[in-house]
Amino acid sequence: MTKQKNQSDNEYAIKSLEQLIQLWTKTYNDEGKPDWSHLLPYYDENIHFRDTVQEIYGIDEFKAMVERLTKRSKELHMKILNAVMEGNIIFVEWNMIINFRKTKTSVVHGTSRLILNEKGKIIDQRDYYDLWGDIFDNIPIFGKIYRKFMKRVFG
Repeated sequence: MTKQKNQSDNEYAIKSLEQLIQLWTKTYNDEGKPDWSHLLPYYDENIHFRDTVQEIYGIDEFKAMVERLTKRSKELHMKILNAVMEGNIIFVEWNMIINFRKTKTSVVHGTSRLILNEKGKIIDQRDYYDLWGDIFDNIPIFGKIYRKFMKRVFG
């Protein structure tokens, strides 16, 4: 029984950067609706996820979060620009092209930092992006006002 469990753990271990890129790219299918079902087994049960909007602990909360993203987006694509792996840490630079239900298409530029545990599963993920700036840039006039405000307040 223990041998079978260890074999299953190894089956869903991230062993290379190329493997991760292939898995992550497959998440966004031809129809634009994301599907994480093939990628979720590569996440540890105790995943800690954080981005600019939320902080999540555990695979059940993580699954709920990706389901919410799927429901609220009409279309979603991910383009991976660069990726590096050093030991158990992976950084991925990406552009997410997203079309929410009632808006035009927006591009969100970001980076994800992943940490793999000793079994090769993703135990920690931190996504870095400026959600509002990237979305507001696509709204005439408002985007310029937002950028001026950010520059004045935050330098």
